[in-house]
Amino acid sequence: MTLPTLLDIEASGFGRGSYPIEIGLARTDGSTCAFLIQPLAEWTHWDPKAELLHGISRARLQREGHPVVEVARWLNDELAEIGIAYSDSWGYDNTWMSLLFHHAGMLPRFRLEALRRLLDERQLELWSAAKEALITECDIQRHRAGEDARLLQLTYEHTLALSRAESGS
Repeated sequence: MTLPTLLDIEASGFGRGSYPIEIGLARTDGSTCAFLIQPLAEWTHWDPKAELLHGISRARLQREGHPVVEVARWLNDELAEIGIAYSDSWGYDNTWMSLLFHHAGMLPRFRLEALRRLLDERQLELWSAAKEALITECDIQRHRAGEDARLLQLTYEHTLALSRAESGS
């Protein structure tokens, strides 16, 4: 089975003025990668509660983050051929991705879709419990973009297998 490509974004906060600080992918083969993003000068919003979740400081982004153009180019290189990636927080992630590409002066060569579109009703019912079990079982570090993208992909794979086993397909 080919796994869907999952994308996750960590951000400076959730309100107005927030921006992407890390983008991670879980590729179709299950491998992951993630990039920290160097904030632009005009990106000043910073929510300390968000930092408590992801554990990434603004100072670290300044030191280790990649320029916006570089991250946008990387996303296009990774995703143009596949043409699509999925997110469990499409409303937020699509907004932050659009902001990234706007400031990079580029257009995405792929589209971001809601993960929900791939799930059947049984997968939705199983989702939360399966995700929590996988966090414990796989010792996943939450709220880091690459790990969260992989967690979503593993949860998708697990719930799909359970759903198929129950329906006999």
